[in-house]
Amino acid sequence: MGGQRAQLADQPETRPAAGPEGPPPELVFRRRLRPAQVARELWGARELVRALAERDLRARYKQAVLGFAWAVMTPLALCAIFTLVFHRAVKIDTGGVPYTLFAYVGLIVWQFFSNTMNQGALSLSNNLSLLNKVYCPREVFPLATMLVATVDMLIGTAVLGLLFLVFWTAPALTFLWVLPLLGIQFAFTYGVALVLSVAVVYLRDVRHLLPIITQMGVFATPVAYPLAQIPQRLQEVYVAVNPLGAVIEGYRRALLYGDAPDPALTAIAAVSSVVFLVGGYLFFKKLETGIADVA
Repeated sequence: MGGQRAQLADQPETRPAAGPEGPPPELVFRRRLRPAQVARELWGARELVRALAERDLRARYKQAVLGFAWAVMTPLALCAIFTLVFHRAVKIDTGGVPYTLFAYVGLIVWQFFSNTMNQGALSLSNNLSLLNKVYCPREVFPLATMLVATVDMLIGTAVLGLLFLVFWTAPALTFLWVLPLLGIQFAFTYGVALVLSVAVVYLRDVRHLLPIITQMGVFATPVAYPLAQIPQRLQEVYVAVNPLGAVIEGYRRALLYGDAPDPALTAIAAVSSVVFLVGGYLFFKKLETGIADVA
């Protein structure tokens, strides 16, 4: 008996075989995003972007009696409400500028952002049949919605020109500051649209949050009031989280007051918008490969 125990003790201990450690490193798929390649793909898909935007514009205004006039009906209606409520009741200080002009400049920016956000969030889920059949960069779908919102913004800008005539006011010569502010506005808006578009595919509850975000956002953004209403110590943090605050304030200073935008707040908004754009794009590309499986 003792000899058998000794023999068992001398035998090597048997262990279960280890499971597979995974495929060899050279077979693991690693996706690398090269900015030059991304730019070429987007440029190659420019006709698709134009076709998608044209389709959306036709579908939106095809059977509407007022047609493209609806692009300015919402900002004008909100401008009238803000004039009656904020200007008459709260007495917003606009620095001598007619409140209608003051509010309408902010509403143009907000309407562009909200339209892109709401339509861009649904751009993938509404085009699943197309993106599963045709190869193209998936980011062109939210980009097309931003192009549609740009057309609406251009129409709204034409109405702004009429408002300048109504109030016998001319844009200040500092209007050229609008160009860099547009870049900040587009970068931030597109980054948000990219995140929301892929988030709606994976989590359908997001689409129900969009109306709430839109309603709260118009009051959380200095559309009906100046940025100066936010405490000075919080303004830098605020524009880092919401670059539209600095954009709207910059437009007002450049178009209505003849001043250059605040350099510190504009720089913070520019950096923040780039972070939103790059982060949103990386988030989009990270989840892009599973869109067909989830949908």
